[in-house]
Amino acid sequence: MDYLKENLNDIEIRIKSACEKAGRSREEVQLIAVSKTVEADVMNASIDAGVTDLGESKVQEIRRKYDDVKDAKWHLIGHLQTNKVKYIIDKVDLIHSVDSLKLAEAISKKAVAHDKNMSILLQVDMAKEASKFGMASEDVTSLIENILMLPNLIIEGLMFIAPYVTDPEEVRIYFKNMKKLFDEIQEKMSHERLKMKHLSMGMTNDFEIAIEEGATLLRVGTGVYGKRNYI
Repeated sequence: MDYLKENLNDIEIRIKSACEKAGRSREEVQLIAVSKTVEADVMNASIDAGVTDLGESKVQEIRRKYDDVKDAKWHLIGHLQTNKVKYIIDKVDLIHSVDSLKLAEAISKKAVAHDKNMSILLQVDMAKEASKFGMASEDVTSLIENILMLPNLIIEGLMFIAPYVTDPEEVRIYFKNMKKLFDEIQEKMSHERLKMKHLSMGMTNDFEIAIEEGATLLRVGTGVYGKRNYI
């Protein structure tokens, strides 16, 4: 599967170039290989080629593939239903898509049961797309205050899914506003379980702009594994 090494090399070049352009250190940015619809053998080959972090959108996909995949950090990047938290609480390292107190309460309950501190990101619908999950930016502060009253949850930052556009420059304003919100929370709020170290945004076609605007976690699928028929 030499194409994986080639794809990862191309992505690394793009990441380094964007970091240099933005005056950032390469170490500030982590690639998450989005492996939805990809089978375990290909995921393992990508791990052998240097991938350390895997992103999945569906709980059932994590459950199906988890035992067959080599050691890696797992990220749940898709919408999470409260009744499915129990299936992934012991498997994932970071949940990107928390957008309600109800979901946070469910995660907290299962984290306590597993004696685990669960790291989460809060998903923000900065572009105000009706088809996307995520909370309004003006609701983030109050949700943080409520989540911090729950045990065993660590808020590590924010997540945003940008609209798909032909010209990536069109989404720069959303990335810029996400970084502004991120910085405001960092400056105004303080708590031992509010870490605010990650800004998850940027995918295959726009991650350079996301890096320029402050992203720390990149969710790249097609760029790593090639085009797929998503299920």
